[in-house]
Amino acid sequence: MQTVTVNLGERSYPIELGTGLLSRVGEIMKARGINGRVGIVSNPPVAGLYGDQVRESLENAGYETATVLIPEGEGHKNTASLGLIYDALVEHRFDRSATLIALGGGVIGDVTGFAAATFLRGIGYVQIPTTLLAQVDASVGGKTAVNHEQGKNLIGAFHQPRLVVIDLDTLRTLPRREYAAGLAEVIKHGIIEDAAFFAFLEREMDALLRIDANAVEHAVAASCRIKAAVVEQDERETDRRAILNFGHTIGHALEAFTGYERFLHGEAVAVGMIQAAALSAGQGLCSAAELRRIEALVRGAGLPWRIPDDIALDDLIAGMALDKKSHAGKIKFVLCDGIGGTRFQWFSPDEIVRELAAGL
Repeated sequence: MQTVTVNLGERSYPIELGTGLLSRVGEIMKARGINGRVGIVSNPPVAGLYGDQVRESLENAGYETATVLIPEGEGHKNTASLGLIYDALVEHRFDRSATLIALGGGVIGDVTGFAAATFLRGIGYVQIPTTLLAQVDASVGGKTAVNHEQGKNLIGAFHQPRLVVIDLDTLRTLPRREYAAGLAEVIKHGIIEDAAFFAFLEREMDALLRIDANAVEHAVAASCRIKAAVVEQDERETDRRAILNFGHTIGHALEAFTGYERFLHGEAVAVGMIQAAALSAGQGLCSAAELRRIEALVRGAGLPWRIPDDIALDDLIAGMALDKKSHAGKIKFVLCDGIGGTRFQWFSPDEIVRELAAGL
């Protein structure tokens, strides 16, 4: 087990990363001074795989537990699922000393975190991400939210977890498509912050697709360190943390336009990253060679890279205009300043469409 620390003063917390950690969750939480009753929030498929193991570990460590299941999928990242959690917490008379555990992917993590942020004006929670995407992105940084039918993550709060426990063994039960979707966020970290890590991904993509233990541990740990460093500099996304949104503006618009049913989040982000890189190239920030490298790595990971022919760029304008980063009719776009750097630039939705139409 290795530890990556997110240093945020009194809100600091460790990311414990390794194998075989689900059976040790109870002792890890005790070692971190987490007490009180524990609510395990998951969905039926994940709970079927890991729920008993986590619950038994907690109860063996002396915790009293309750389990709440919400439906699976991005379409259920909404206030209805949030209500199921609130109802269970009230029914089991949870108080402010209680802790929620988010056992699952990014949807579970976001909904559970928002429930923890708002129940009794805030209780603690622990992230146990079971997907690659959640391990390298959603579980770290304290962003919690649910979706609105008009846009993704429009209802949310910043609420840091007390602990993140990443058991890499869970990746072996992921469907291949979902594992590949997580690689999009791994690739993103290399593009925005670390050219050497991007080169590692180019060299080791085959090993990552085989879920080689050494390659995966390095990629997950490096991604967590990169995200932790960015969050430490800008916890509430007033400036620098927005670089983590690279690829997400168009990605979120794609997800919303297709009703959160056609693309996994990482797949939509992959498409968005290629479009953002193309925008960057059009602004003279990213060379043609770098754009080809980004495209090749995304495609090599088995991810989509183009907006489908049946979705017109014009159709994404409304979604981008509702993006949280929009202001006065323009959107703050994250561009890549080569591989390993970023720059912000404001575009109107029409300018985005025109630039992409000219460049692709």
